[in-house]
Amino acid sequence: MRSIALLIFFIQVLRPTRQQFPRACTTTESLRSKECCPVWEGDGSVCGMLSGRGACLDVIISEQPNGPQYPFSGVDDRERWPMVFYNRTCHCLPNFMGFNCGECNFGYFGPNCTDRRESVRLNIFQLSPTERQKLISYLNLAKNTVSNDYVIATGTFEEMNNSTNPMFVNVTVYDLFVWMHYYVSRSALLGGPNNVWQNVDFAHWGPAFLPWHRVYLLRWEHEIRKLTGDFSFTIPYWDWRDAEGCDVCTDDLMGSQSPLNPNLLSSASVFSSWKVICSRAPEYNRLGVLCDGKEEGPLLRNPGNHDHNLVNWLPTSDEVEFTINLSQYDTGPMDRSANMSFRNVLEGSGSPRTGLGNSPVRGMHAALHVFMNGSMTSVQGSANDPIFLLHHTFVDSIYEQWLRRHGPAQSQYPTANAPIGHNSDLYMVPFIPLYRNGDYFISSKELGYEYFYLLDPGQQFVEGVRSYLMEVRQIWPWLLVAGIMGALVTGVLAAALVKVCSWPLREKLPFQTERQPLIMAGDTEGSAVSYHATGS
Repeated sequence: MRSIALLIFFIQVLRPTRQQFPRACTTTESLRSKECCPVWEGDGSVCGMLSGRGACLDVIISEQPNGPQYPFSGVDDRERWPMVFYNRTCHCLPNFMGFNCGECNFGYFGPNCTDRRESVRLNIFQLSPTERQKLISYLNLAKNTVSNDYVIATGTFEEMNNSTNPMFVNVTVYDLFVWMHYYVSRSALLGGPNNVWQNVDFAHWGPAFLPWHRVYLLRWEHEIRKLTGDFSFTIPYWDWRDAEGCDVCTDDLMGSQSPLNPNLLSSASVFSSWKVICSRAPEYNRLGVLCDGKEEGPLLRNPGNHDHNLVNWLPTSDEVEFTINLSQYDTGPMDRSANMSFRNVLEGSGSPRTGLGNSPVRGMHAALHVFMNGSMTSVQGSANDPIFLLHHTFVDSIYEQWLRRHGPAQSQYPTANAPIGHNSDLYMVPFIPLYRNGDYFISSKELGYEYFYLLDPGQQFVEGVRSYLMEVRQIWPWLLVAGIMGALVTGVLAAALVKVCSWPLREKLPFQTERQPLIMAGDTEGSAVSYHATGS
């Protein structure tokens, strides 16, 4: 009886964990059994069950109908996600997450995930020079470090002979998320070359746009913390309201333009050496294949030299305010044509001036992608550019403003008839195990993070002092050494001065040689030994 009660408890309160193709679940055995329930090394049990972290349970898929935009069934691995690959996964208690329930959930910290802490995301221009350098270093580390835990799929389940021929490859931590954004938005492969359905996207042009990207950013933030050991790290945002150009396109941030080729980045930026993946959607469609994760050339960006018929200007403060004031989260068919839909206007197919859908001009979120005129402009390959993270973090903050202003009931998020993959109870592609769309139709405060510009003035002051003290704590050893050295130098100079002053005045004797001057007679300003020398 007790075991039955425990099972019922697990079913009611356990939440699916969240990852993309854990390495441990990509063997022939795992694919054949359709089970992704790895052992947690902390206690040697599946899903950490002995420690009360989670349990291996069946995946239950909602049977609510999808909208009419996708007329197929059973032809794409992402339909009824993740059932093509797995029908049993780890489901974790609320404080835990991870493919084996071995990690702390969003907002929880400590060895037992019992410490609740709220992180604050800052405006990127609030970062100190040290913090800016740290951000760039973390990005570059992620770009060049192979993920220990996850791999990416390079073929469909059918191409894997339904489990007997696994097709997965290693990927860096940064490129894992590039691939995920590609995979969720790619065309449906219907079989053979030039046989695809392009009007499908499991994370864009529908209600899941904002919850999906919220989880994506949280996961990215979490992976950077794991990689660096810096659990105070947060993604900064770029507040692009009323911007006249790419304010973050400087070499101390996201990289300026190359003077030799305006489509490339300056060699003074580390991002100029980055290579993109999954950026050739037309080629994949023509061949009828998935992106294989191989490098495809340099990161491209030429901000402002875009099609001005598609984007007239960057979003303004008035347009953001108009968007947030829309009271309905989504409306009508819940796609690009939705009118007076907060989601559609923020995503960019609804006009931020009239609220009408199918706008011939891109606005808000989409306007930034078009404006960047390079790798960011392609939906599938846009995450290659690190500006993607700064941009989407600010988009997420606008989503947060809307949630706080309107306080919507959970029922505002559609349970049925949204484009495929977007209904409330469906799981987000391609996270494995799982997240439900509707579970992230909640305030960021419930997920353990906040935005600096949404804090009240008192909180902003406290956060500013905290950030300052953290910065001082990082450099205080250097300040201490400098202070000690300064005191020693002062003491030596003072002693020398006392000694000089105590010498008796004497006339120079005729036979004495003159003391050597500080600057030789032949030296001039700008020479190699002067204080103004620049060297060669």
